[in-house]
Amino acid sequence: MSSTQSLLLITLIITIIVVVMAMLLINRRQLRDIEELDNELGNMEDLHLERAIGKLDQMELAGESLATLNTWKKSYQKAAELFPEIQRLIEDGADENARYRLVKSHQSIKQARELVDSVSEDVKNSSDVFTQLLESNRENKAQYDELMQSYREIRKEILADSFDYSVALEEIENRLSAMEEDFAQAKNLSAQGDHVEAKRVLSKIRADLTALKTKLPEVKEDQHDLQTVFADQLDEIAAGYKEMRDAKYGFGSLDVLLEIRQSNDQIDRSLAALAQLDLEETSKGMKKVEKEIKTLYRILEKEYKARPFVEKNQGKLQRLLTHQQTVSQQLIKKLRHIDESYELTHGELDESRELEREVHKMDSDYIRASQRIADGRAVYSEVQDDWIKILGRLQEIGKRQQELSEAVDGLYEAEEVAQRSIKEFKQQVSLVYRHLSRQNLPGIPEGFLQMYTLVINEISKTSGELNQVRINMEKISEELVQISDDVDRLQREAEDIISSANLFELTMQYSNKFLDNETVVRARRNAMKLYDRDYNYKDALDTIATAVERAEPGSYQRIENAYYQEQKELID
Repeated sequence: MSSTQSLLLITLIITIIVVVMAMLLINRRQLRDIEELDNELGNMEDLHLERAIGKLDQMELAGESLATLNTWKKSYQKAAELFPEIQRLIEDGADENARYRLVKSHQSIKQARELVDSVSEDVKNSSDVFTQLLESNRENKAQYDELMQSYREIRKEILADSFDYSVALEEIENRLSAMEEDFAQAKNLSAQGDHVEAKRVLSKIRADLTALKTKLPEVKEDQHDLQTVFADQLDEIAAGYKEMRDAKYGFGSLDVLLEIRQSNDQIDRSLAALAQLDLEETSKGMKKVEKEIKTLYRILEKEYKARPFVEKNQGKLQRLLTHQQTVSQQLIKKLRHIDESYELTHGELDESRELEREVHKMDSDYIRASQRIADGRAVYSEVQDDWIKILGRLQEIGKRQQELSEAVDGLYEAEEVAQRSIKEFKQQVSLVYRHLSRQNLPGIPEGFLQMYTLVINEISKTSGELNQVRINMEKISEELVQISDDVDRLQREAEDIISSANLFELTMQYSNKFLDNETVVRARRNAMKLYDRDYNYKDALDTIATAVERAEPGSYQRIENAYYQEQKELID
């Protein structure tokens, strides 16, 4: 046998093995499907729903119960008619599968599965409905007895506490009567065999009983609050209001008695809603009344507490206002007098007049409030708020008036200081000029003379302003600061001129050592021109110092150090 033939033989054998294995697997799987279908069919047949139907037929059902039975009886009977066909398909599939006619077996199994799936839901629902119908009579009777017991307990409770429910008693009785009718209807429906409808009526009774039982405690509490608590509180407010009015408490535009009447009207509306067991509307009305009662209590308490403050501070405030008016008048008089001699540059007089007007207005407000108190029309809380503001504002005004008074008091002293400063500046400038003049210099530099003239003019101008009828001390103070700076600058300039001239002379003397140095000789000639002709002592010093320093490095520094050390010793 050739290798090709051997390969073909092996392939054929493997193929046969695979096919056989596949057939075995399919056979086993389909066998499981057949067993599963057979079990499902057996379970449906084991329900024996024909017995349940027979029992239900004997119960002589009526109404909704009978209609329900007929509907699901037809549904089950239609499904049961298919049981033999399903059984045949299962047996055919099992027979074909045993003979390894796998395709035909699969077709029978598929048809059986489709039929089982189409009837299983109807059979299950029919079973549930039949079970419910069979048990409904017993369940309805137990539920009826339970609800009747609860009904009797509620009626007994209402009868025992009828006073606490008196507002809503009629509506409660109406609802109990409606429940009695429902009980009778449920009993009749059960007697007639209409257990489904009887169950619906019993469910309605349960819901009505639960709702009524839930409402009863709230009805009792709401009635108590409306008829007793709120009523007593409003009576208390009315009595308190009358006493306060007799004691000359004022309430402005607020009509407390009108508010009480409106609250009583709301109580009546809430009681009417409660009589209909409309607890939501009752609650809304009660919240309005409760809020209004709290508001009225708060108003009365606020006025009662405010009066002691007003009575305690009435005399004190009058004294403070009188005192502050006097202070205001004195301050204005003082500022007017000062304004004749000094310019008040920050509006002090206008501000003091505005403060006086404010104090006068507060005094007018105080007088009107005092009159309302005397007439018994004062709203003490409003008066208290106003007077607290006035007391605080009076303190602020007093502080500000003190500041204004102290500020202008300083003008006299400032003028004296300014006069002394001008005198001192004149003396300083004169001393500076004389000191510079005594130095035996060829002349005084033009820059110094210009600065000197400027300072003299500034002093003269400010001195003239100080001698005017009305003095602007703020402007003069600024000018004095500038003059002080210029005098200091003039003094420094004079000292620089003297130091430069002295150092020039010392350096020129030292430069005699270098008369054989052409650079030094030329610097000496140029420096002397700057010194004798131009009076430019600083440049003259720079010219000769530079030449000497080049001829002998460090020499000028020694001359300068020695000079300033000598000046320091003279000062010390």
